[in-house]
Amino acid sequence: MNYQQTCQWLFTQLPMFQREGQAAYKANLNNTIQLDEYFHHPHRQFKTIHVAGTNGKGSVSHMLASILQEAGYKTGLYTSPHLKDFRERIKINGEMVSEEYVVEFVEQNQQFFATLHPSFFEITVAMAFKYFADCQVDIAVIEVGLGGRLDSTNIITPLASVITNISFDHMALLGNTLEKIAMEKAGIIKPNIPAIIGTKDNNYDFVFEKKAQSYNTPLTFASQEWYVQQNSNGYYDLNRKNEHIFSHLICELKGGYQRKNIPTVLETILSLQKNNNLNIDEKAIRNGIANVIHNTGLHGRWEKIADSPLTICDTGHNIDGLTEVTAQIRTCRYRHLHFVLGVVSDKDLSGILQILPREATYYFCKASIPRAMNEETLAKCAHSFGLKGDCYPTVAEAYAAAQKNALPEDMIYIGGSTYIVAEII
Repeated sequence: MNYQQTCQWLFTQLPMFQREGQAAYKANLNNTIQLDEYFHHPHRQFKTIHVAGTNGKGSVSHMLASILQEAGYKTGLYTSPHLKDFRERIKINGEMVSEEYVVEFVEQNQQFFATLHPSFFEITVAMAFKYFADCQVDIAVIEVGLGGRLDSTNIITPLASVITNISFDHMALLGNTLEKIAMEKAGIIKPNIPAIIGTKDNNYDFVFEKKAQSYNTPLTFASQEWYVQQNSNGYYDLNRKNEHIFSHLICELKGGYQRKNIPTVLETILSLQKNNNLNIDEKAIRNGIANVIHNTGLHGRWEKIADSPLTICDTGHNIDGLTEVTAQIRTCRYRHLHFVLGVVSDKDLSGILQILPREATYYFCKASIPRAMNEETLAKCAHSFGLKGDCYPTVAEAYAAAQKNALPEDMIYIGGSTYIVAEII
């Protein structure tokens, strides 16, 4: 098989949550453990940092990897989902795994996969761990795919366990309360391994505190430790109780929600310096955050893709993420807002629709994956919330219509789903 045929096999022969949803979710680690044994426990050959959370875990993972890369460490980065190319999920120092490695990995182990029947995600995690071991990385940042406790990545013993925040998402799998969701995320906390939680929230912080206490785990809430101020020019000033001060910090990621993620990143770096003696100086921290897109190739976080009209896309796709997005839209200057919107079928649609701006013109569309909600179904529900617009069968057609209708002084926003953004970038 060539690379395209290999990807097609991965996407079509294996259960894939991104495409199929709940039917592809494995509620145990049995296959992951067998794959790990089959490949001789590759994750034990390098240091790791584990990152979970409802929102922000992608940004935090990429910033951490960028900083470690700037500090001179050969750094692996495993994230999901990808936007355009499967290989985005597995990188070393910002370079994607080669097509040849992906093809050989599948071909050499296809017979074993046929007997085990693993999911797409289980195979991808195994591939990442083996690739990082084969390439002898110093350290790898590992982003959780879904939840934490039963996620395929949760066989590692990291230097730090990082949980960005908790909000409602994937409730059918993780639970319908913040406490239940937090319990799933808390599953990555390990005995005696420092845990950094991004946001302290009375609705769920006791879950982490109880878990940490039972495991004798040092626990820190980054939001309690750092005072953050964003200047009018977009720079950040951060102060950790006058012990650590970062003034005029530049972040290449322009989403206003990064004010929550940057303290989580800094608190994690402090833990690595203090508890693991990693050599990470202030220059590496500043350059890592300032050059995160350049260093790691991260896309789709409040990303500007055109100036006239101003066109922004963002992968925010749940209530908390889209609340942040709509707040930032309100800070932009425009004559009229054109909103290209698509969602997947397992989201809290009513919760999402009630927070979106009513004054916009909407272009309802459907991403080309089985999980995507039909655009007419989405439009019918949106109309009941006072959101007006027309339906388009594809993302490309919706975006083209928005471009045709928008004046230079207008704004086009594209989002609602990672898969909508993937078809635009």
